[in-house]
Amino acid sequence: MLLFDEHGGCLFQRRSDTGLWEFPAGACEPGSTFAGTAVEELREETGLHVAEGDLVPFGALSDPEVHVIRYPNGDLTHCFALCFAAYRWTGTVTVEADEVLEARFFDLDHAPQPLHPPTSAVLDMYRQFLATGRFQAR
Repeated sequence: MLLFDEHGGCLFQRRSDTGLWEFPAGACEPGSTFAGTAVEELREETGLHVAEGDLVPFGALSDPEVHVIRYPNGDLTHCFALCFAAYRWTGTVTVEADEVLEARFFDLDHAPQPLHPPTSAVLDMYRQFLATGRFQAR
């Protein structure tokens, strides 16, 4: 999820397993929805709360070139993601220490490096969404 602060900064978090920067995200639990998963993963990873009604869907990512992921433990997954932006939220950033080293807001033109490859793809999709107003699928 792309979560923006009042200055237009976007929340990035640095993974503890790889050191790469990414947007808060996660896998859907059985019985959940895309929006419910986005809200729950944001809360779990950052301590922040957003209402499902405040989520703006802007893209879907399934491109195997960037969204087949091998995790450090050896798990291999081909992920399918519905991408949201949110501009209203509550709470204070509190990282999930097992998964996240740090979380900070950055201007999108000065995103932290190195980025997790799917995060780069989602960032490109969001920029295209802003430029065209059209939902992006990749």
